Amino acid sequence: MRVIYRILAVGVALVLAAVAAVVGFVSSGSSDQPGGGKTGQIAAPSAAPPSPGPGSPEPSAPVSASASEQASPSESPAETTAPSSSSEDWESAPDRSAVIAALADPRVPELPRDKRLGRLPGKAYKSKRRVEDDRSGVSLIRFGKPWKVFGASPFSTRQVLPKVKGIAHRAMLVSCPVPILVQRKAKDTALLAARWTLNHHPKGSRIAWVASQPIKDGWLLAYRVKYKIKKKTRSSMAAVAVVEAPGAKPAMLFVTIPDTQSKRWRDINTAISSLRLK
Repeated sequence: MRVIYRILAVGVALVLAAVAAVVGFVSSGSSDQPGGGKTGQIAAPSAAPPSPGPGSPEPSAPVSASASEQASPSESPAETTAPSSSSEDWESAPDRSAVIAALADPRVPELPRDKRLGRLPGKAYKSKRRVEDDRSGVSLIRFGKPWKVFGASPFSTRQVLPKVKGIAHRAMLVSCPVPILVQRKAKDTALLAARWTLNHHPKGSRIAWVASQPIKDGWLLAYRVKYKIKKKTRSSMAAVAVVEAPGAKPAMLFVTIPDTQSKRWRDINTAISSLRLK
């Protein structure tokens, strides 16, 4: 019996030794695998990870980080920013990024040196009748025939000349608070307003400056707007006046008359000189 017990004891010892050897082999082998070791943690990827090898899954790109780097606030087009209604806009406007964007527009050339607007063709119109723009805080001349008061929307006031056959663009004189972001300088605000008025000229219109001058409480820009109608080059004479008004935003007067009605161009001088604060 003692011999049998000894044989059994030796067998058990051999089995235990074999199990210990297998466990030790497995433990030592696991530390050689990627991400192995004492901590078992995988290191975070670097900012510029190496290209994945064939068959390796591609890492997801950090979309939010790259988007924020590519679209900095200074590069955002100002035309897309809604105008603020703060009463401090006229005195404390944002940087000139909107002006830089406007001058990058191929339709808008660099502003000329200050130059006064001369007398335009036509006869001077005299009238004591006025149009009151309560929304903008200004008043201006009310022309008689052939001008007539027309539906104002989207402006505050609007006067128009009769349509000319074959010309979709209509002569008009309007007033409203400036529809663009107000700048520190009235001249810059007038520039953005003039660019905005291209929305009311034929497609493909381009500006050619005629005058740029300070006026009481603001700035005046006069310009020719050139465009093509049925492959024929045509133009309109136009002007934008921006003035500081009692309201939350400066007031804008905009007038445009096509060359087919050039005998009425002198009305632009009259309209500008008639602008008054209420």
